[in-house]
Amino acid sequence: MKNYALLLIAVVLLAISAVIRTMLPEFVQQAGLVLVFGIWAFLMMLVFAIERSFVLWRAGGRGNVSGFIANMKQALTGGDLAAAVDACKKQGGSLANVIGAGIESYRSQTGGKRGGASKEVLDETRRALQEASALESPNLERNLTWLSTIASLATMLGLLGTTIGMIRSFQAMSRAGAPDATALALGISEALINTAVGLTTAILASFLYNFFTTRVDAFNNRVDETSYEVLKLLETGKES
Repeated sequence: MKNYALLLIAVVLLAISAVIRTMLPEFVQQAGLVLVFGIWAFLMMLVFAIERSFVLWRAGGRGNVSGFIANMKQALTGGDLAAAVDACKKQGGSLANVIGAGIESYRSQTGGKRGGASKEVLDETRRALQEASALESPNLERNLTWLSTIASLATMLGLLGTTIGMIRSFQAMSRAGAPDATALALGISEALINTAVGLTTAILASFLYNFFTTRVDAFNNRVDETSYEVLKLLETGKES
């Protein structure tokens, strides 16, 4: 997601948040201006969650990944590099792109034949795999830090709203004579509503950040494992 697109989305969502606040029950609207930013943080979290889900879904490619790996290994075991490359192109996922780049590098250096490759050829193939992985991985990790940032920001917004609400409550209690019960109740309500919105957003954002980070780590581990197995197949014709 480009920076200018992200800025535009943030501005639009802030306006939508202000509209949403006017549609909420009156007692919720009285939570104050901080509530608008709390709603905005929640909507931004949803945007990043949907965007990351779409990216990771596309990174999975077409069909079953385990089936693709099995078919690709079978082609390599039989010495059919062209079939292995075709399998990578048909699968179209991030893992297939990385493995396909390595096999293409090996194929171009050996004339399409497997076996008997020199150490230099294998080193160049390993380099091609690493470079392809370095290109794919950042795309999967992009914007994850925003989820972590939103989790922290939502917590701070909730705390700010709580503080403002409690200040109003104490102001109502400090008035001469009997405390203003209405103002006291509104202050406490403002504090609790902002706390609830902030904590809800922070909890969900933290969960999503850990979920997506785990998915990316699993992808990187699978790339490393599959790359190692592919190199062994290209070198010996047998799985490690």
